[in-house]
Amino acid sequence: MANRLSKIYTRTGDDGSTGLGDGTRVAKDSLRVEAYGTVDEANSAIGVLLATPALPGEITQCLTRVQHELFDLGAELCVPGYHVINGDHVRALETDLDALNEALPPLKEFVLPAGANGAAAAHLARTIIRRAERRVWSLAAAEPVADHVAHYLNRLSDLMFVVARVLARSGGGEEVLWKSRRTAG
Repeated sequence: MANRLSKIYTRTGDDGSTGLGDGTRVAKDSLRVEAYGTVDEANSAIGVLLATPALPGEITQCLTRVQHELFDLGAELCVPGYHVINGDHVRALETDLDALNEALPPLKEFVLPAGANGAAAAHLARTIIRRAERRVWSLAAAEPVADHVAHYLNRLSDLMFVVARVLARSGGGEEVLWKSRRTAG
């Protein structure tokens, strides 16, 4: 991995380029930079969710682990040819998903991205993760990207949906269900 920054500004990006982890210079709007930049944005959104007071311990523990994994995933995208995310990471998300979803009632309606603060923050993180996944697929169409990267983001967005459902219901709250204008009363 590259050296850590001791000086925050370098002026090397003033020409619209940035350095990848392997030292290669690319445009700041390249597909690769867009992909790992959106993963960074998703990680920040999860940080906002983790700042929500009184999160259940199992959600805090899970999302803290996820933040570390997203940092690793971003590093994988920043260093062409570097691989760290694998099937075990994807399976761990599936285990978390199954555990959190077990107590939830089946969905009969669409859920709006609303509810308690934590639920709304989880929905925001979910949508950013979906965008990160789209950016990874765009990159994968142009350059090699390990399949597990997109699979991880796909499962993570599912996990965030379930986390939002759990948080909307915690403390006696409810999910906000979509009502079609055609059927609303």
